[in-house]
Amino acid sequence: MTASPLPYPLRLTGTGIVLREWRPDDLADLVTLLDEPEIARWTPMPSPFDAESGLAYLKRAYHGRTNGSRIQLAITEDGGRPLGEVLLFGVNADLREAELGYLVGQPYRQRGLASAALAALSGYACGTLRLRRLLLRIDPQNTASTSVARRCGYWLTGEAPIHQEGPYGPIRLETWEYVDGRSGTRPERRGNVAARRYGRR
Repeated sequence: MTASPLPYPLRLTGTGIVLREWRPDDLADLVTLLDEPEIARWTPMPSPFDAESGLAYLKRAYHGRTNGSRIQLAITEDGGRPLGEVLLFGVNADLREAELGYLVGQPYRQRGLASAALAALSGYACGTLRLRRLLLRIDPQNTASTSVARRCGYWLTGEAPIHQEGPYGPIRLETWEYVDGRSGTRPERRGNVAARRYGRR
């Protein structure tokens, strides 16, 4: 089964936020947001993140959006200046699942932006895209991100962690999931996760 292209362009609203497409004139703000060790510590961003990195990033984002392979939106308060990013990618049409991610720039943290953005995109993924299982990969030391996941109704799956080497040392990504409530009870969902892990459908 081939996944349908993800819709483009897209604009979503949530509690105190507007999620919009990245624009070429966002370059300076993007570099300011992503040229930060704390973001490079937990994400696969180049460090330092300069204008060249920003141009390549916006080009990849545009390509991924226009070919329908991912949703990648700037987090804003009113549709203007980008304060962070939320994305959805890796859609598995057979399992009706996808992975999400989010980040917020250092000056804009502790304002509920990440939680609002993740909640808005998760709701869209389940309600409009009809996905049933949404995944996050988070290092347990990234306590700010795990708090966001928990607030938005995600929980740890118990699946084996994914180990990666980043510019600031190794990271250990644990899998969190959100399963649409129409897809069964939590024990049933855990059984389905185990079945997938051991090759059963």
